[in-house]
Amino acid sequence: MQLQKNKPVATWLFIGAGMLIIQVLLGGLTRLTGSGLSITEWQPILGALPPMNEQAWNEAFEKYKQIAQFKYIHNHFTLSDFKGIYFWEWLHRDWARLIGIVFLIPFIWFIVKKKIDRSMLVPMIILFLLGGLQGAIGWIMVSSGVGTDLVYVSHIRLAVHFLAALLLLCYVVWFALKLTIRQDQLATDNGTRSFNILLLVVITLQLTYGAFMAGTHAGKASVTWPTINGSMIPSASMLNEGGFWSDITHNLVTIQFIHRGLAYLITLLMVFFTLRLTKLPKSALLYKIRFLPMTLVLVQVVLGILALVNYLTPDKLLLSILHQLVGMLLLICMVVTLFLVRKVPMLQTKTVAGVPTTVS
Repeated sequence: MQLQKNKPVATWLFIGAGMLIIQVLLGGLTRLTGSGLSITEWQPILGALPPMNEQAWNEAFEKYKQIAQFKYIHNHFTLSDFKGIYFWEWLHRDWARLIGIVFLIPFIWFIVKKKIDRSMLVPMIILFLLGGLQGAIGWIMVSSGVGTDLVYVSHIRLAVHFLAALLLLCYVVWFALKLTIRQDQLATDNGTRSFNILLLVVITLQLTYGAFMAGTHAGKASVTWPTINGSMIPSASMLNEGGFWSDITHNLVTIQFIHRGLAYLITLLMVFFTLRLTKLPKSALLYKIRFLPMTLVLVQVVLGILALVNYLTPDKLLLSILHQLVGMLLLICMVVTLFLVRKVPMLQTKTVAGVPTTVS
């Protein structure tokens, strides 16, 4: 009965999660098209509309001409070229505004209609705080490239922005699952849960390096597979940044090598994880989706290879975005599987009428 009552709230949260996925993909397109610094100011309300006439467009273009990206990278741009990159950044920002509206207005309506009980208030507050944090990180990222010598936003800042978005997305999905999944649908297995957590950690690291790949355009360092420029371990070109931290965060070949290696590791771990899932009770919801994580991993690997070998072709953009999409779906899938498996309750001993009794 309670789950039925929570259905409208859960539906609202799942819609929000879908919009967040689109927002992250728009962020990926913004980065891949080099559009992230095209709008040099942040106007939360007035900025919702693009320039409405030729004079306004010229003013926006003049502001863009003042930053380092135009001076050193895009100094050949015409107004028409500028409109092209402006579109993606504007759409990315406006979709964020729309997400805010979609979360805020129904929230107020649910409060008025008493669809949200006290137990939901703290999670809702956390949700809005995470959303606000994500917006703040986005603007800090853009402002770091305005009035400085940076021609692109730091890929480390990009990764932080990306991970903050994924944290918000996972939080929304987890919250929605709590409102829709019955306790009798859950499996109990300590080993499977621990393995799931391990996979989530490795996948998060892999997504971080995916952001590094996009942010540094590390794909251009090698467009060959399975070798990297003819070598499986190109050690000569991996250790030349002057230090371990610099190599693993700034060396393009090293970033690509780690990204590939993590993909192989995830694939191997997922094989063992899938075998564990096949041993769960058939009544558990997790058993019914036991092959979904492995399927997403295989699709993700194929898309990654295709995106890499086509990096210098026009197909790069579509393949890269599909690769990012499946990566997010894999992360969400692993959040769902974690939700669906619980620890085995600890057994405790208490005395009943002088007789030791084991209870859960």
